[in-house]
Amino acid sequence: MPKTQPNLYAFGNIDSLAAALRGYVVQSQNAGFSRHDSFKVAVSGGSLPKTLSQALLAPSSGPEDVIDFTKWEIFFADERAVPLDHADSNYGLLKSELLDKIPADQQPTVHPIDTTYLNDTQELADQYEKTLVGSFASRDSVRLPIFDLILLGCGPDGHTCSLFPGHPLLRETDAWVAPIEDSPKPPPKRITLTLPVVTHAVRVAFVATGGGKKDIMKEIFDSLEPTLPCSLVNEASGDRCSWFVDEPAVEGVGFPRKAFL
Repeated sequence: MPKTQPNLYAFGNIDSLAAALRGYVVQSQNAGFSRHDSFKVAVSGGSLPKTLSQALLAPSSGPEDVIDFTKWEIFFADERAVPLDHADSNYGLLKSELLDKIPADQQPTVHPIDTTYLNDTQELADQYEKTLVGSFASRDSVRLPIFDLILLGCGPDGHTCSLFPGHPLLRETDAWVAPIEDSPKPPPKRITLTLPVVTHAVRVAFVATGGGKKDIMKEIFDSLEPTLPCSLVNEASGDRCSWFVDEPAVEGVGFPRKAFL
């Protein structure tokens, strides 16, 4: 059976991208509600929270376009080993861009890192893995947690979460959450979901914008040898993976685009 391909959706501007992303998230949310009456989603940092905020805080267009944050469980696809109010914190970024703008009676359940363990990244990762076990199931009953949706960005080097090109962490198969102390991008100490967890999600979505991404996007989509972290997610997830990009980010990319319906 042929392997499926990721979905590449390109938009003329950020407004149309955000509208499509909202539709995709609402679909994913409703599927989660049907499965287990909740929506378990992991998010990354970078420019993603701002685009996500634009998508999710937009007015509803009708009864089929309703977001119920009270049933959301938000996790972090990766996090930096810094206090939650630090400028480098992915939680802090999501809080300022999105969470603080959601009405108090509609707040989702959010799972930040336990900052008690900032000086021990292995323990920080272990504790966050325990958080996943508490939400998804015991490790005895499931090999991997199954997120309804994982929302990711794409770095200029093709990294995603805190999974970097050529890093030994790409070969991790046992841990759900792993520490990294030598991130090539500061801050060096972080924790991240591992590749098997990311690619085991029901759906994975990347958001990538701007002409600065076009060279790495060409490498991710047009290279015959998938070695970059983003490429590995594409390969393992197939059509469960969707990319929401603007036209400048995919200028010169040969991989076929799809129309978002």
